Amino acid sequence: MSAAKTSVREIRKADIELIADYWSRSDPTHLIGMGVDLQKVPPRSDFIAMLTSQLTLPLNERQSYCTIWEIDSKPIGHCNVNKIQFGRSAYLHLHIWRSDQRQHGLGTTLVQQSLRYFFDQLQLQDLYCEPYALNPAPNAVLAKVGFNFIKEYTTVPGAINFEQQVNRWHMSRSEFEMLET
Repeated sequence: MSAAKTSVREIRKADIELIADYWSRSDPTHLIGMGVDLQKVPPRSDFIAMLTSQLTLPLNERQSYCTIWEIDSKPIGHCNVNKIQFGRSAYLHLHIWRSDQRQHGLGTTLVQQSLRYFFDQLQLQDLYCEPYALNPAPNAVLAKVGFNFIKEYTTVPGAINFEQQVNRWHMSRSEFEMLET
């Protein structure tokens, strides 16, 4: 895996089916391990409609913005932000679609490559991430990338989650810019 060439790009219409497949076909154990309430996962068609709709909007009106992660020019996952306050803040999510591609150190590199899109395209000042506290992979990635741990607390972090302990992580624009130098 380490010899593979990673790249990141903005989502295209052709990627929407891949993301919908991830949410509709993932192993339930994987989804629960991310803090997903299986009863709240929308039908595949709803994911397609939402993502298609978001692609038609100007960046400053989107509620979701997504990058596609690639290995050797083949899509293997996505990184998206939601709860977007254009020019201010957003919340990051990171997903590698296939279990055999997880836990190889790819997430760190791909999140690093995605950050430029989020800070630049959305003109963000602050980027947050609130992964399930019991999901070690994203928490480790965020620490390696340079996010700062803020706190652990109980919440329902999103529309498809159950109540859970989450770790709040933060990166400011100035911290991101320091990483780039």
